[in-house]
Amino acid sequence: MKFGQALASKAGQTLKGTTRLMKSASSMTGLAMAAAAVLSLCLAPVAYGQDTLAPAAPTVPAAPLPTVSESVAAIVNDDIVSTYDLVQRMRLLVLTAGIQPTQENLPQLQREALRGLIEERLEIQELRRVERENKIEIVASDADVDEAVADMARGANNMTAEQLMAQLRAAGIGPETLRAQLRAEISWQGYISGRFRGRLRIGRDQIKATLDRLAAQASKPQYQISEVYIEAGRVGGMQVAFQGAQSLIDQMQQGAPFPAVARQFSSSPSAANGGDAGWIGAGEMPIEVDTVLDQMRPGQLSPPIATRDGVYIIYLRDKRAGSSVTMVTLKQIAVPLPEDASAEQVQAATATLEGLRTQVTGCADLEAKAGTDPSVLAGDLGEAELTGLAEGFQQAVNTTPDGQLSQPIRTPLGLHLVMVCGRRASGAQLPTPEQVESRLMSVQLANISKRILRDLRTSATIETR
Repeated sequence: MKFGQALASKAGQTLKGTTRLMKSASSMTGLAMAAAAVLSLCLAPVAYGQDTLAPAAPTVPAAPLPTVSESVAAIVNDDIVSTYDLVQRMRLLVLTAGIQPTQENLPQLQREALRGLIEERLEIQELRRVERENKIEIVASDADVDEAVADMARGANNMTAEQLMAQLRAAGIGPETLRAQLRAEISWQGYISGRFRGRLRIGRDQIKATLDRLAAQASKPQYQISEVYIEAGRVGGMQVAFQGAQSLIDQMQQGAPFPAVARQFSSSPSAANGGDAGWIGAGEMPIEVDTVLDQMRPGQLSPPIATRDGVYIIYLRDKRAGSSVTMVTLKQIAVPLPEDASAEQVQAATATLEGLRTQVTGCADLEAKAGTDPSVLAGDLGEAELTGLAEGFQQAVNTTPDGQLSQPIRTPLGLHLVMVCGRRASGAQLPTPEQVESRLMSVQLANISKRILRDLRTSATIETR
């Protein structure tokens, strides 16, 4: 049984389903995907093209990682992180991110490795506390980790777990270093998802608002991007974040794969997907990022982009012009009238339609409510280009909020009220409501995880040496 399925079963029995884990059995952890990608490429450089905004990095001889006698690197609530643990994690970080250690980036590697080790200690300590209080098993077992290692090996050129471990040993990395990181990652992700996913509710209004915003932006330029976000508060300040971003850019220009770097260094929820943020429009990113994106061409890697709380690195994968054609889905209520109808007939038809206006609440009940009057025609007009509508209908669509009936429109065929039931830019590839819901859920879970970790760190006794 997969770890996620096993945890869901145990939690469901003990906590009445409140900690069900929704982790897919076929999905790999971010670490597994990063290592698989790097190992399968044998650390081969990934080309991003010559056209970049960042200056080319000078060739710097690789610096060996430090070898030190074992001592204490940090103490996390009486739990010791040794210097051996730290060097081992630095080696794993170098391998999975596909970067070359240099004298310039060693401090960044050390900070990132130590930060990861401290957070994992805090995560495991918290999970052990929850296990004791609720009499359940949350932390991944050795068998669960074995299965994760096997999944990783299969993704790395269809290797066996033994072959994967042999490659790690050849890089000077002990198997337990990888196993410890995998254990913490899958345990914590399972706990957060199992505890909070069932409690979170993504409302229809949130989904609709997101889709409406995306539809409104479809007429503007759109960008397909990958991102690395370095949160200033997480790494020790804005200057450290900016310098770290520049160092990562130098490494990517020398061949480090962007997805592997994003998985290891980015604080954005997209890190789990290798930094893939998909298609975005103007206004979805901080204004500083929008300004740079507007000047970039596909294939470019941005310089460090400082924002209020951190620094972004953007890789622009593709760009498309927004559509200028608006498509609308319409319904109507109409009273047939001859073109030479008298003023009295027009007035009577107007009164009939105004009476229906107070009864119809939206597109869903328009036909049913209007169908109660045999003198009225009601129906779906389908989807049409806004510019292809008759002038009166265009004006009504432009001046009437979606889901509300327009003012009466006189045509040679009668008197009409129209309602806009949908509006989009022609050719816009909008996500489905299910995709929007999944994306919003992932963001909320990621934010919850960050908040809990921040609270754990604040209340912990952490000593670094």
